[in-house]
Amino acid sequence: MLHVRFARNFIAAAVAAVCLCATQAGAQTYPANKITIVVGFAPGGFADTLARLIGKGLTERLHQTVVVENRPGAGGNIAAGVVARAEPDGYTLLATTTALAINETLHENNPFSRTDLAAVAIAASSPEALATRAANPANNLVDFLKEMKGRPINFGSAGVGTGSHIEAAYFFQFLAKAPAQHIPYQGGAPAINATLGGDIDLLATTLGGPAAAQIAAGKLKGLGIAADKRAAVVPNVPTYAEQGFPGFTAASWVGIFAPAKTDPKILATLNQTINDVLKTPDVKQRLIDVGFDPIVGTQTEADAMFNAEIDKWGKMVKSLGLSIK
Repeated sequence: MLHVRFARNFIAAAVAAVCLCATQAGAQTYPANKITIVVGFAPGGFADTLARLIGKGLTERLHQTVVVENRPGAGGNIAAGVVARAEPDGYTLLATTTALAINETLHENNPFSRTDLAAVAIAASSPEALATRAANPANNLVDFLKEMKGRPINFGSAGVGTGSHIEAAYFFQFLAKAPAQHIPYQGGAPAINATLGGDIDLLATTLGGPAAAQIAAGKLKGLGIAADKRAAVVPNVPTYAEQGFPGFTAASWVGIFAPAKTDPKILATLNQTINDVLKTPDVKQRLIDVGFDPIVGTQTEADAMFNAEIDKWGKMVKSLGLSIK
């Protein structure tokens, strides 16, 4: 009986050792195959653009093909679910935005949770902003609120439950204490056009991308950004803090994620390589020119930031009573 028990224990230990060796070998030889980056949004958006920049940089540095696959829908949740269920081998990654942190609280029936994904890198960030048409006499948020006192404010953004919608609604209700109505649009471009045409009073948007270009060109007037400091791309736009609303920041970011049980060595390899891509002068300048700040940090820092963002946006979602079933 002792011999049988010993044999069983020996076999179990041997199997565990083989599995451990295989895992270590996989991490040491990574990457040996094609890497797929699943983007949670349609082609042409900033998450897609940055995913392709990072994919190109990974290909050059890791000497493996990197394919970008767009799986839009459900505020990025479809792509996130695909990656959360993928093998944790480092060959299926997710490129997504702040929506991933927001959806943790906003969606009642999320198909996954924060424990199903590990943040590899939060690669770039751009502050949320409020802007109006150039003809509006207000030059900042304080002027705008004085001008609109006693009149209903309407602001537009791309969709419902986005960072821009939540940030602006929270700002008006809890900081400015001014009544405001949200008008959702099918995308950023229709919301910008509605602002330019005077259909809405304000545009709630991520500064990065088309909004920054419109502000820089003088077609839109930036009234304030929810950041600690002014943005290099539109240095004349003051922060909320400069206008009497300190301590409140909100930003849209783009991050790369992997299935939660991916080997830490693989996560570290990906994180370091992505950091190297972001440090490249042309990539760094390209991000800054469109209103995004590159973020270089460790994988542990990225994961900590992701968890902090879940809590931060979750508090705003709950305060506003927002929910999607």
